[in-house]
Amino acid sequence: MNQSYHIPVLLKETVEGLNIEPDGIYVDCTFGGGGHSKAILKKLGTGGRLFAFDQDKEAQNNLPADLRITFIRQNFRHLQRFLRIHQVTEVNGILADLGVSSHQFDEAQRGFSTRFNAALDMRMDQLQVLTAAEIVNSYAEQDLHKLFEQYGEVTNAKTLARAIVTARRSRNIKTTEELQDVLRNIVKGNPDKYFAKVFQALRIEVNDELGALKEMLLQAPVVLKPGGRIAVITFHSLEDRLVKNFFRHGRFDEPESNPFFNDERVNELKMITRKPITPSEGEIQNNPRARSAKLRIAERK
Repeated sequence: MNQSYHIPVLLKETVEGLNIEPDGIYVDCTFGGGGHSKAILKKLGTGGRLFAFDQDKEAQNNLPADLRITFIRQNFRHLQRFLRIHQVTEVNGILADLGVSSHQFDEAQRGFSTRFNAALDMRMDQLQVLTAAEIVNSYAEQDLHKLFEQYGEVTNAKTLARAIVTARRSRNIKTTEELQDVLRNIVKGNPDKYFAKVFQALRIEVNDELGALKEMLLQAPVVLKPGGRIAVITFHSLEDRLVKNFFRHGRFDEPESNPFFNDERVNELKMITRKPITPSEGEIQNNPRARSAKLRIAERK
């Protein structure tokens, strides 16, 4: 396992929260450096199985020599479909550690980080067509405004969208540095934080991260056995809100508080964590990227 590839966040808490049965079948939706998978394998007996999803082909290099693990190079939004291909209809537990791996941030040419000058790429799956450069240079101004407001929670998203559209009239914005140069005059607050929000918004759009998360969550109650658990680690409020609402209400938005409105939706999950589990100060010191992590766990009724 490659620890430098990605340090697993909330490792002990997540694995304990899954209540692992030695002969159970488990899914790691975000294999990455394999840290969480390695910890699950330690708890599994000879009859246990683990399916590891990752859409980034580089993650495959971290696979352990263990016959109990099956690597599926796919986005976890295809969870049920690829489990079925492997003749699996029910599992005992699902884990998803969302966001970008440390490796993806640290590989300059991937374009995820504000620290390096690189092509505006940001694709987790190198086979897909849409890149951050395509979004920056072709999306309509109102679509850019909406994207930065919703996915980046950028306060001056309208000004930001206009600055991009004005700049691209004279030239294509191709690199991370060129994008930051375009925005330098309109930065609000701390420049590092501002650029991080802009990059986050582009990354979420490129990889349809929220769409993939919703699809996976909807499949979880279908593939989990009764008593099986799902553990999800989020890194920003947009993801956390979706997970919290789905675990609590079986839907992604807050239910109506109107007494005359009757929503018959049945929630097949029950919350195990009333409040999210967050990293200790010690973990944050060892791995500053863990700072914003929140772990929520639910169980299939």
